[in-house]
Amino acid sequence: MLDPVILGGFPNLSEGNYLETSPWDPTYNCIAHAAGDQNRWWWPSESFDSYWPAGVSREETVDAFVQAYATLGYSPSRNGLAEPGIEKIAIYAAVSFGKITPTHAARQLPNGNWTSKLGTVEDIEHRTVDGVEGPVYGSAVIYLERPRP
Repeated sequence: MLDPVILGGFPNLSEGNYLETSPWDPTYNCIAHAAGDQNRWWWPSESFDSYWPAGVSREETVDAFVQAYATLGYSPSRNGLAEPGIEKIAIYAAVSFGKITPTHAARQLPNGNWTSKLGTVEDIEHRTVDGVEGPVYGSAVIYLERPRP
């Protein structure tokens, strides 16, 4: 079970509607996890320990995140509803000082549930895309899709 302090940042999660699927691991973050990469920390910073796809703007904007996932074959989707043979990603953002800033990404699993990496802590499977919406990540602002690999 998630630490109650962590769980407090996700008002839509409660016992029984999420499942921990991996232990704490600071090697990768949610953006990498959604991309299927558990070996690198994805973020558009210039930091030596952050990965960002070549040719993609190193900006903390929704558009830059869409471009990053486009390097993996994702394109904008109409919604986050499960579709056979389609893998989806939800990009979350929060508004701060009038600016929309990406905060999180989750990937849809074949069963229609979603998988998220919560910062440096556990990966979880949550039933709905809004499971991790709230004060920590804001809300899902765009969905991406590609044929399921």
